[in-house]
Amino acid sequence: MNAESVMVTRIYRFSASHRLDSPHLSVSENQQLYGKCNNPFGHGHDYVLEVSATGEVDTRTGLVLPSAQLDRLVEERVLKLFAFRNINLDVPQFASCVPTTENIARVIGELLQQHWNTYLGETQARLYRVHVRETGRNGFEILLGKRPNTSNHESGIVSIHA
Repeated sequence: MNAESVMVTRIYRFSASHRLDSPHLSVSENQQLYGKCNNPFGHGHDYVLEVSATGEVDTRTGLVLPSAQLDRLVEERVLKLFAFRNINLDVPQFASCVPTTENIARVIGELLQQHWNTYLGETQARLYRVHVRETGRNGFEILLGKRPNTSNHESGIVSIHA
């Protein structure tokens, strides 16, 4: 992101349930590691999803990107997949992956990157950050692009905000 670039963040909300249980761990290890989140019946969250993009402001429109197109991408490729679902059972990406919020953020980032050009077309804006807030104390984010004003940032970093 250079001096003329702007970061845009859109916020979305969805409710979903999941159970944290790894097939690689014993019953007691799962219970010890995940605690109440290992409840066999699952549990739910009201997630807050933040999607950030960076780019230069278009001189014709005054926008970094058309927010309606980003909203459509998130609605069709993320919210329809996750909202009001049992993530373990209803989201194919979690058939063999523990649906921790770290993994949920990663999968959402992959989905957005995969479909970015289809929905946003010729925009110069690029997906930068996906942040998923699970509770008032837990948030997880994936940084997918270069960090503003740095050249040595590695993409795919997971930050945990507690």
